[in-house]
Amino acid sequence: MNVRTDSGTIALIDELRCSATETSCAEFKQNQADPKMIGKLISALSNAARIEDRDVGYVVWGIRDDDHAVTGTTFNPDAALFDQQPLQFRLSQKLRPDVVPSFEVVGHPEGRLVLLRIPATTTAPVEFDRTAYVRIGSATPRLADYPERQKALWDKLRAYAWEQGVARAFVDNDAVLQLLDHRRYYELIGRPANPRIAPECWKISQGNA
Repeated sequence: MNVRTDSGTIALIDELRCSATETSCAEFKQNQADPKMIGKLISALSNAARIEDRDVGYVVWGIRDDDHAVTGTTFNPDAALFDQQPLQFRLSQKLRPDVVPSFEVVGHPEGRLVLLRIPATTTAPVEFDRTAYVRIGSATPRLADYPERQKALWDKLRAYAWEQGVARAFVDNDAVLQLLDHRRYYELIGRPANPRIAPECWKISQGNA
C-alpha cells in the first residue's frame, strides 16, 4: 500500500485531532485492530455520518485517544487477517449494503498513521454481520436499541437526493479530468479542449452545475 504524504490528507487528520473528544463520525485508535471491532465501526460510522448529513466517517490508527497526540501505529491493513482471510475481503462479505471503505497509510510528520474513510450510507442502514450499529459519542451500540436514531436515519435515507450526492469520493483534479468526458463538454460550449480542468468543468464534477 502506497504511503500518502499529501498536504490535504495530513490537514484532514489534524483537523480531526483538533476535536476535544471523539465525535459521532470519527474514532481514534493506536494499534487496536480487532477485525470485528473494525466491522462494527464501519457500520456505526457509515450510519452516523448519514444522520449527521456528512459524506464520510473516519477511523485513524496511530492517534492517542485521550489527548489526540500522534503516536504512530504498527497496524497494517494489507497484512491483517479476518477468519484466516484478508481483512478487507472478509469485511466486504460481512457488510451490507457494501459501502467500500478505504484504508490509507499516511506518512504524517509525527509518525506513521492508517486512515480509514467510510462513506455514509445512501440506501439502507449498514449492517455488520447482520446487525446495524450507530455512534453515540464514543460508544458503538446497536442501532435497533435506539429507535429515534433509527427513525432519523431512515428519514435521511428517504430524503437522500442522488444528484446532490458525491458520485466518487477522494479523487484529485487529474483523475477527475480522466473520468469526465471533458472534450465533449468543450464541444458543447464551443471552446477548444483545455488540458487542465476549467473552473466550470470542475463545478460539474462536484455536482454543483
